[in-house]
Parts: sequence; structure tokens; C-alpha cells
Amino acid sequence: MKRMLPLLLVLLFGVCAAHAEGYTQIDQETARRMMAAEDGHVIVDVRRQDEYDAGHIPGAILIPNESIGSDSPEALPDYDQVILVYCRSGNRSKQASQKLAAMGYTQVYEFGGIMTWTGDIVTTEEEENTMKLWIGGAAFDAELADNETARAFAALLPMELHMTELNGNEKYHYLMSGLPAAPERMGHIEAGDILLFGDSCVVVFYQSFDTPYSYTRIGRIIHAENLAQQLGAGDADVRFARD
Repeated sequence: MKRMLPLLLVLLFGVCAAHAEGYTQIDQETARRMMAAEDGHVIVDVRRQDEYDAGHIPGAILIPNESIGSDSPEALPDYDQVILVYCRSGNRSKQASQKLAAMGYTQVYEFGGIMTWTGDIVTTEEEENTMKLWIGGAAFDAELADNETARAFAALLPMELHMTELNGNEKYHYLMSGLPAAPERMGHIEAGDILLFGDSCVVVFYQSFDTPYSYTRIGRIIHAENLAQQLGAGDADVRFARD
């Protein structure tokens, strides 16, 4: 059923053009909807390294069009994986999509260039300081703090934590081993804060409030408007990943 989802999205939300070359062209709104699905898809940027570093779609991997020959790219081992391809203006992405389809990739979707992309764009430097939380199929982008605690936490990713509800404002999970910690009195906590209590208790806060307790900052969710609704009233499973 998961492999049928991209096709259903194309039929429902986008005007697609099935090419004789074997790939499918979709509009960027359809691409955005497909990116929201947790189906194992991959976003492929086929520009040069310097273009990618200057700004790319979050989570996209770089496979320059010029590097795609007759052998399948190592970064794309699954021939049935959903592959969403873009470049700067749409020319190189069409060339790359045609070559991938000719190799036998069965679900290649080309959606044009980043020049007309209205979604998020990150630089390579910025992406090194970000992570993503998956909660009930919804994705939340988060910034990592610039400290040893955040770096040690990021080194553990990806991982899924079963987080316990507490006080109607937070979910927490105790890790099996501690992280480097430098706790400080927070005074005020904002919804979306990701903090470490002690040296092993990871806490995701979904309400804002004042507190006398001390924590070490791991990061914060950038847009936390729907976080409380997505986490729900009870315990929740949260997947932390770098993409």
C-alpha cells in the first residue's frame, strides 16, 4: 500500500506527465505532498556540490547529474524506492531522471528546479545543525544547540523513543546511558524545547511555562504550533533523525 501512495498523490493533487523515457513529471505542490509521506522516499539534488552547499531542499542528497552514468549510484540501492529529483531550473533533473529510469528505477519523479521552489531551503552548514522529529507520521524540524550535549545526542541518531507523558506539558524518556551535561536554570520553557534533565532524561516540551528546574539544552522545534495536538494526551513514540 505504501508504494501506491505516491501514485495516488499524483492522481489526486498534481498534473503528471508520464514520459516515454520512463519517469514521471510532477508539479512542485505534488512533490511537497509526497515529501510529507513517511514511505522511504529520497529527494535527489542533481546540481553541483557548490550549488547544493549554497542552498538545497532539507533532507535532499546530492548526486550530480554529470556523475550519473551507466552504473546505479551507491546512494540509491533500491530500484523500487520513490525518487524525487530536482535541479536549478529543471533541465538537469530531466536528464538525470531519464538516466535513472533507463537503469531500471521504477518510481522516478521529476519536479523541476529550486528556482521556483517555495518551500524550505537550507545550506549545508545549517543542515549540519538540524534534526527532524517524526510523531505519528508528522515531521517537525528542529535546531540543535551548539554544545557537547547536542552533538552527543545527534551522534545517537536515528533512534525512536517511547516518551512518557508528564504534567500535561512534556514527554520524557530515560536513555540507557548518560550524555555530557551542563545544566542551567532555565526560568522559562517554550513549547518545542528539547532539553536534557540530569544526564539521561530527554524531554520534549509541548507547552510554555515558567520553571525553577535546571536542564541542558539539546535543541528546539522550529515550528511547534501543532506539536501538542500531534503528541496527544498520553505517551507517544517519537523518532529522532538527522533527515
